[in-house]
Amino acid sequence: MENARILVADDEIEIRKLLAKYLEREGYAVDCARSGDEAVALAAAGKYDLAILDIMMPGLDGLEACARIRKDHDMPIIFLSARDGESDKVSGLVLGADDYVTKPFSVNELVARARAHIRRDRIARERVAVPVASSHGISVDLSRHEVRKDGEPIVLTPKEFDLLVFLMRSPGQVFTKSRIFQAVWGDLAVEDDNTVMVHIRRLRTKIESDASRPALIQTVHGIGYCFAEE
Repeated sequence: MENARILVADDEIEIRKLLAKYLEREGYAVDCARSGDEAVALAAAGKYDLAILDIMMPGLDGLEACARIRKDHDMPIIFLSARDGESDKVSGLVLGADDYVTKPFSVNELVARARAHIRRDRIARERVAVPVASSHGISVDLSRHEVRKDGEPIVLTPKEFDLLVFLMRSPGQVFTKSRIFQAVWGDLAVEDDNTVMVHIRRLRTKIESDASRPALIQTVHGIGYCFAEE
C-alpha cells in the first residue's frame, strides 16, 4: 500500500532490518527506532499509519511507549513480544494496542497483519456515509473519524472507534462476543473473548459517566453486549 508510513521499534537490529526490508518491499516508508524513547520522539515528529513496537526494550519499554503515543495518536499499533502469556496480551490491549504478535513470528504474517490494519483504518477514515446519529450525548462523525461526548472530543483508538460505531448502529440489539469480534477484527487475528472484553472495558472508561456502572454499553449476561436505546 503505497505512501503509508510505518514506525518500527525494536532493540534487535536484525529484526529492525528484516521488518524494514519486507515492509519497504511492499511499498511502505519505514522509520526504525532502537528504543521506546526514540519511538515516542519519532511519533511526535511525524505522521504514521501504523506502529510496530517491541515490548521488551531498554529504557522506555514498548508498553510505556504505547501509552505515551496513544495520548496524541490513534494509528493502529502492533506489539511484538517474546512473552505469550494471556496477562501480557491483555496488558498490551488495555494500553491501546490493536494486535499482539509473539516471537518468533512469521515476517510474512506480520506484514499481512500490518497491511490489513492499515487498510481497515483507511477505509474507516475515508467513509463518507452519513454520521451515526447522536445518542445519549455521544456523536460520531464517520468522515472525520471523530467522537464527541456532550460536545467534548474523545480520543479513541481505531478499534475502539470501530467497536463503538458497530454497537451504536443497532441500539438495543444484543451481540455475542463472537459476532462483535467478527465485525470489528475480521480476519486479523484468531478469535479471542478477552480481546472484546478488554476493548469494551476501555471504551466504557472513555464514554461512560461511571464505568463501574455502565449505562451506555450494557452487558447482557450469558449473551453479550448492546448499546442502550435512547
